[in-house]
Amino acid sequence: MTLTPFVDPLPTPRVLQPVKRECGITYYEVAMKPTTHQFHSELPPTPAWGYEGEIPGPTIEARRGETVRVNWINNLPDKHFLPIDHTLHGCHDGMPEVRTVVHLHGAEVEADSDGYPEAWYTNNCEQIGPCFKQTTYTYPNHQRAATLWYHDHAVGITRLNVYAGLAGLYVIRDEQEEALGLPSGTYEVPLVIQDRSFNEDGTKFYPSSPLEDPPPDFPNPSVVPGFAGDFITVNGKVWPHLEVEQRKYRFRILNASNQRFYRLHLDENIPFVQIGSDGGLLQKPVRLDEIVIGPAERADVILDFSRVESGKRIVLRNTARTPFDFGAPPDPATTGLVMEFRVVRRNSDDNSIIPSFLSYIEKYKECDAKVVRDISLDASFDKYGRLKFLLSEKGFIDRITATPVLDEVEVWRIFNAGPAYHPLHIHLVQFQLLDRIPFDVEAYNRNGQIRFTGPPVPPEPQEAGWKDTIASPPGFITRLIMKFAPYTGRYVYHCHILEHEDYDMMRPLDVLPSDKCKRKC
Repeated sequence: MTLTPFVDPLPTPRVLQPVKRECGITYYEVAMKPTTHQFHSELPPTPAWGYEGEIPGPTIEARRGETVRVNWINNLPDKHFLPIDHTLHGCHDGMPEVRTVVHLHGAEVEADSDGYPEAWYTNNCEQIGPCFKQTTYTYPNHQRAATLWYHDHAVGITRLNVYAGLAGLYVIRDEQEEALGLPSGTYEVPLVIQDRSFNEDGTKFYPSSPLEDPPPDFPNPSVVPGFAGDFITVNGKVWPHLEVEQRKYRFRILNASNQRFYRLHLDENIPFVQIGSDGGLLQKPVRLDEIVIGPAERADVILDFSRVESGKRIVLRNTARTPFDFGAPPDPATTGLVMEFRVVRRNSDDNSIIPSFLSYIEKYKECDAKVVRDISLDASFDKYGRLKFLLSEKGFIDRITATPVLDEVEVWRIFNAGPAYHPLHIHLVQFQLLDRIPFDVEAYNRNGQIRFTGPPVPPEPQEAGWKDTIASPPGFITRLIMKFAPYTGRYVYHCHILEHEDYDMMRPLDVLPSDKCKRKC
């Protein structure tokens, strides 16, 4: 299938309006429902699922400190239109095919509002998961201004539900950020990047097996070790274009793809000025020629088109390999294209600025850490010969081993002795990257020996802020520092390659109250 690039204008997700505001609470209702969506003007409308029937879902905007409650309503059908693997945990015969639960990614929320994978529910709550409590979640928004996102998190089918369309942005704003004079209003644009594949009739394609000719005893359908689509969409359109004036713009970039990393750069050598990451503003702006962004990561950037000739067309391109960063390179004519900027004359004065100082970031100290926790990124083979991804050689249903204590600081060492990058996401907290240390993978795989092969590599400037998802490169120990606060309860941590998360690279963790310090480290 071939599609013409840059023919469709970039859509902007609408900002959702609340149902009511009363007693200090802003209340929304958001329905998950089937819809049709035209991903490209040369494609017919495609069956999909969307929050409020929109791809991506509408953006929810909140003020820092504003209490938001969202009733997440499941109006989806009983049957999934994507292939269900019934051998995965939570998907066995007798379980409902269509289950949903919403996770607000990057949010500091109580456990009952976090979207635990087994807190799922079906249409009209006719069936519920073992950890289900309610469909209305409370978001206190006590954290810094930041670009968050909401998406499905149901156990065993997250990869399918997100690919079906269940994802949207959630933006926290505050007075400190607004006082900086950054580009705003129509000059602040979200870019939700996802890859997709389509059948010849225009319906979404998702593989039903990792094998072209599976043997008779092989599960059908079966989970695949990772999925990368043939077309790049931005805000739900394949290779869109955006008219930009000769001035500065702020772009909130989200990688909402299942597996694909992106290495983004612009024609004409226009630099990115990154001002924020997952958890909000950086301390200082960072000038970059390219941006690498893994699944679930966000990059808040400013692009300055003021010196670009009117009429110029500038393409945003991707050069990242998939799997990252050793697999196949992108096709320059398809997966190497993201979108196009069309420069027009400026309509008014540009009074926006890029301050030299953005936000103070308090650094955690290693000496304050009560626990150093080691997490290994592992892969094994199941009885069918399929790849199964694990954390510390354990899957989702194995005994809980991470029991941090409320308000205590921990250092996590993430060991990656495999060939591929994994983007690790930890619920509840925003953390800081300490460094990445190269180590002897052969010695580690042979007998667990830890031998460093070089000095620690400090964070790149664009990774020096608050993060909730971090790329763990092969051959390195990625060290993170975090404080588990402000809530106790059960959360999870997992690889955000969604196929890995579903099978089986996700683990629960229990944050314990400080008066019950019985650690199980």
